[in-house]
Amino acid sequence: MIRPLSSAMAQTDAPPVMEARRWLDGVTFPADRPLINVSQAAPVDMPPLALRQAIADAAINDPAAHLYGPVLGLPALRTEIAHQWTAAYGGQIEAHHVAITQGCNQAFTAVMSTLAVAGDEVILPTPWYFNHKMWLDMQAVRCIPLACGPGLIPDATDAAKLITPRTRAIVLVSPNNPGGAEYPAQTLTAFMDLARAHGIALIVDETYRDFDSRTGAPHHLFTDPKWANTLIHLYSFSKAYRLTGHRVGAIVAHENRLAEVEKFLDTVAICPNQLGQIAALWGMRNLGDWVQGERAEILLRRNAMSHGFKNLPDWTLLGCGAYFAYVEHPYALPSDEFAKALVTRASLLTLPGTMFQPHGSPDGKRQIRIAFANIDTAGITEFFHRLKHLTL
Repeated sequence: MIRPLSSAMAQTDAPPVMEARRWLDGVTFPADRPLINVSQAAPVDMPPLALRQAIADAAINDPAAHLYGPVLGLPALRTEIAHQWTAAYGGQIEAHHVAITQGCNQAFTAVMSTLAVAGDEVILPTPWYFNHKMWLDMQAVRCIPLACGPGLIPDATDAAKLITPRTRAIVLVSPNNPGGAEYPAQTLTAFMDLARAHGIALIVDETYRDFDSRTGAPHHLFTDPKWANTLIHLYSFSKAYRLTGHRVGAIVAHENRLAEVEKFLDTVAICPNQLGQIAALWGMRNLGDWVQGERAEILLRRNAMSHGFKNLPDWTLLGCGAYFAYVEHPYALPSDEFAKALVTRASLLTLPGTMFQPHGSPDGKRQIRIAFANIDTAGITEFFHRLKHLTL
């Protein structure tokens, strides 16, 4: 063991996706049964050609693209987000409410650094997004699990019972990772009211909002004239524009909080990736129809996943939406062992529910997450064929 080592870091779980990839070491897959990787929720295809050309043009011809920029992001991108978010959600969002980050994970770590210190508490619905849990663990912030109800929808009444004088925030992800659930507008409103009543923050991560199956605004939180006193909104450009490697995310929050966020960002990265921001701005201005096409394709795959589990009656589909299906498997093996067995027995790489639930959770031992965004409907058909004929 290396010494000295932060006790909080030592107690933080290993990155789940990286751990799952190690299960592939030394494994040879049959030619007629190649690996189907449904472990990670990230596009693997390149951005559309026009967007790549815009990035190339900036790299070649824009000297500022290679320099430090404003810590909170390019003014034009912040303004565009404010304009489009106001149109999408209603209410009034200004450029000074927006900050750009190196991906949405950094957005979470930045805002959380303004909210909580070691010994404080943050409520996370379960199953949770593991990187949220990992950051809290690294900072010795106590994570309070909130079990979700039917459809993997959390309940504000249940959350109210968990609030203590040390509670600093409630974190919601909608559409949800890992569960796929799209939280009803009334659910988000109830959590907003709860957070306001207790003087804590409500963080709403909407990384997958572009793939919500509903039309119109998914909630009305921004129409509250005092939304910025409670709400912190997070977003990622990685999924909608296939910019995962460029690392571009966003925070929408009170300008006073962003002044504190600026301290964190300046220390950690100085400024967001310039080419990534240029790409995000170009995408927002030019790729609206293309994104709608991407959404339509993801919804087709979602329907294929839902239909597939109807033909596997021993499995239980707990949630399905955005990039994810979250299911309960029928086997006696705990999910961490079951997921490893799927690699060798079915050439399937999934993530077990133990990565999304508290240690020792009986629910986690029965659950797995399937990130289906990178397999087309033919691949989904093959996925279910392998599950149907699985022998352990």
